[in-house]
Amino acid sequence: MITIMYLVLTALLALNVSAEIFNAFKLVNKGLEKSNEVLDRQNSRIPDQVKQLALKDPEKYGDYAEKVDEIVATGEEFVSYVEGIWKELIDEAGGYKEGTKTIKNKKDKDGTTRLLVDKGKGEELKGKIQEARDKFLSLVDSADRSAFESKVALEIDDESWREAKKKESWADFNFRQMPIGAVQPILTKFINDAKATESAVLNHYLEKVGGTDVVFDKFEVVSAPEKSYIVKGDTYSSKIFLGAASDNVDELSVRVNGSSLQVENGVAEYSVGASSTGIKTYTATISFKNPVTGEETEVERQFEYEVGERSVSVSADKMNVFYIGVDNPVTISAAGVSSNQLKVTTGAGIKITEKGGSSYNVTASKPGKSSINVSGGGLPATTKEFRVKRIPDPVPKLSGERGGGIANGIFRAQLGLIADLEDFDFEARCDILGFNLVRVAKRQDPQTVTNGGGRFNDAAQNLVNAATPGDRFFFEDIKAKCPGDIAGRDVGSMSFLIR
Repeated sequence: MITIMYLVLTALLALNVSAEIFNAFKLVNKGLEKSNEVLDRQNSRIPDQVKQLALKDPEKYGDYAEKVDEIVATGEEFVSYVEGIWKELIDEAGGYKEGTKTIKNKKDKDGTTRLLVDKGKGEELKGKIQEARDKFLSLVDSADRSAFESKVALEIDDESWREAKKKESWADFNFRQMPIGAVQPILTKFINDAKATESAVLNHYLEKVGGTDVVFDKFEVVSAPEKSYIVKGDTYSSKIFLGAASDNVDELSVRVNGSSLQVENGVAEYSVGASSTGIKTYTATISFKNPVTGEETEVERQFEYEVGERSVSVSADKMNVFYIGVDNPVTISAAGVSSNQLKVTTGAGIKITEKGGSSYNVTASKPGKSSINVSGGGLPATTKEFRVKRIPDPVPKLSGERGGGIANGIFRAQLGLIADLEDFDFEARCDILGFNLVRVAKRQDPQTVTNGGGRFNDAAQNLVNAATPGDRFFFEDIKAKCPGDIAGRDVGSMSFLIR
């Protein structure tokens, strides 16, 4: 039984459905749509991974590579069918208001009853749900099928309607006299169940073909020079190696401009003297045997470096952007010029402090562009431009997750939300300023509380403590504040299904 069905049935006991109830339907549907977007992104990457991993043993894993597209097609076919029903319902209700996506008559019950009950479309939907479920299960190895059934979210409750009075069918029980505005989240939930089931089967395939194994699918020649700009009289040195996801490459050879180099542990070192100024180029070629396919492969790339008399190099130690609200380490040096001879100034919006030697620290206060200016020691004045940006949006998380299914015990043990700066290299912490928490439980109206800060207040904690399997919790309008922010920023929402 879909998790919001009891909510809908109890809400519709009155003849006039309140605006608050329809807002609840809209909120639930919005959360489900966002959950579907997350599943789409996850599912889109897996088929190619399965096909690539299957190459290591086509005889053993070829069947998975052949069937993986069938999993995707099954999900797409079901989603397209459900979306078609929704379009028919919109037409039954008179369509959308002109120039908008707002239904003209969201309280219309007759159109729903006529299409889904009287015309038999609801029973057809029931059959499609069962058909898609059976198809997904048929794509799972027969030996694993029984244990896998618990992971299949797409299912039909074919018992509840039989216990209800004066209900002739599953469609009659679920859709008769149901406002069209209440049907939308039901259909979106069926789509969510299909996408979740598709994800489960795809991950089953990925596990079967050895999803943790490393497979080469792209290759690149990498040159790691000690310096890309050197002074005349110095020696240019660079390490050349194969950029790939594995280090067990057979029969590896490296050549630069046709001359072979000695290879140790998959790495060759190339050195050449700098006898004149200007831009220099060289071609590196690597030949190797692919350990997965057994094929002989050769990749080639051209590199360049510059030899000069004197120059200045200004680079952010972590990236070429200065962030507001944090310390930005910077190294400033000039070839052939002592660090104590350098004069360093900045443009508007940033300040620089010397830490010793060639190390500096930059603090920024205004987004946009700014500059660092270097002169002294006979070096002509040099200006380098940098971008100044706010710290990127943090990611709200509960128990380390952004949404999806969560065990009841784990959910109830949480104390609140955190704002995670994923893949942000600087030392910074963002704080959750607040959010709205909505609980959607069986046979109950949605319960909403407003929480200030990241830690659950008493009202929110009581709502979390009331969680039972089958409930869905929505964290909406989550606001966070990072160092350098004047005001809080919107960081999205999350949806969790209690298992």
